[in-house]
Amino acid sequence: MTTPAQLPDAGSYVEMTASDEQAARVRVVHAEGAGLTLSAPLAAVPRVGTSVTLRWSAAPRGRYALPCAVVEVEENRVEVHPAGEAVVEQQRHFVRGGGGEQIIMRRPGWRDAHGWIRDISENSMRAHFEGTNVVEGEDLQLWIQLGSEIVDIPAVASRVAMLPQQVPPGPMSVEIVAIFATEESLARIIRRYVMRQQLLSRTRA
Repeated sequence: MTTPAQLPDAGSYVEMTASDEQAARVRVVHAEGAGLTLSAPLAAVPRVGTSVTLRWSAAPRGRYALPCAVVEVEENRVEVHPAGEAVVEQQRHFVRGGGGEQIIMRRPGWRDAHGWIRDISENSMRAHFEGTNVVEGEDLQLWIQLGSEIVDIPAVASRVAMLPQQVPPGPMSVEIVAIFATEESLARIIRRYVMRQQLLSRTRA
């Protein structure tokens, strides 16, 4: 079981991710005994029973990643219990961020689909497109604008969700999680861009 040395300190901030959602920055209120008590933004509070992953610095190696189960929620306070051991993720596997970048999805026999990114890492991205159909497992070619640089990556759709636009009524939107393997030169571009966006986000906060 995870030892106290492998738990984040009370008063520190960690990232909490539920499923494939964008990571939320939460504060550790209590970090003793069987679990952790977290203070989270109301919009990011998960439901009881949800599986979440907490990540915090394991410098210089990368970050700790600790799987947890949500056992109690009261307003913005979330109590979680570890569901496994904390493991170290190397830097290249956890850098993830961005949002709003332009993306074009190309497939043989289909018109180019234009969309925007919700978040991106060195081996995956989540994006929204309108008026197109995609199936899980389908091969994609992704053209992504990252600041002043462009990456063109072959990918595979790993998860697809159809999202009808309600207000105002509009075309069907599709959310796609795609995975890809990048050569080091492209991985470096993505990593540099994401870390720059994270730095800008912390500066604005």
